[in-house]
Amino acid sequence: MRQVESGSIKIHGQDATNASPRQITELGVAHVPEDRQRDGLVLSYPLTANIVLNTYYLKPFAKNGMVNQEEVRRITTQVVEEFDVRTPSIDVPAATLSGGNQQKVIVGREFSRPIKLLIAAQPTRGLDVGSIEYIHGRIIEKRDEGTAVLLVSTELDEIRALSDRIAVMFEGKIVDILPASRVTKEQLGLLMAGSRPEDLPVDAEEEGDTAAVDVEAVM
Repeated sequence: MRQVESGSIKIHGQDATNASPRQITELGVAHVPEDRQRDGLVLSYPLTANIVLNTYYLKPFAKNGMVNQEEVRRITTQVVEEFDVRTPSIDVPAATLSGGNQQKVIVGREFSRPIKLLIAAQPTRGLDVGSIEYIHGRIIEKRDEGTAVLLVSTELDEIRALSDRIAVMFEGKIVDILPASRVTKEQLGLLMAGSRPEDLPVDAEEEGDTAAVDVEAVM
């Protein structure tokens, strides 16, 4: 989302350096933002509009230059039922939903199209226990389907529960990448505080390629 100052970004071999959000979306990237109300939804829009925010111009939602409202309502109803969004109607503004249900709308929207990479930033911040478990389950499902998952979180329990590998950042740089099955909270805490990997009390070696990587970011 920021302009690249150096280097390049490639998604499945295609150059995405300084690409627009629409171009990145069309490459199969899904995004669950940290701030669901500021970056994930248009709160004054009904659920029908929010569900197709990034696909309204594509078939089957676009027909002869017009939005196919029948199809929009069908997919919205499907997402609401599949992701257990608690709402009195698909026509209510997103602002009227609870935080957990707003998050389910975003996850349902992003997961309702073919994706190759899921970037989830603080996906369960401020949610109740039930909503947290639900979101975690859907992320794991997507990983098991073969989607690459990059989870950015400051919640160590969430990191360790969902990760295959954990990359720890300090002052804007990755200081180490560790297998989640062998790393402890103490090790993560030391790395987050600026310790060098060789100073960790227990040595942990990086394992092979995995489908999901979680990132612990410290600014």
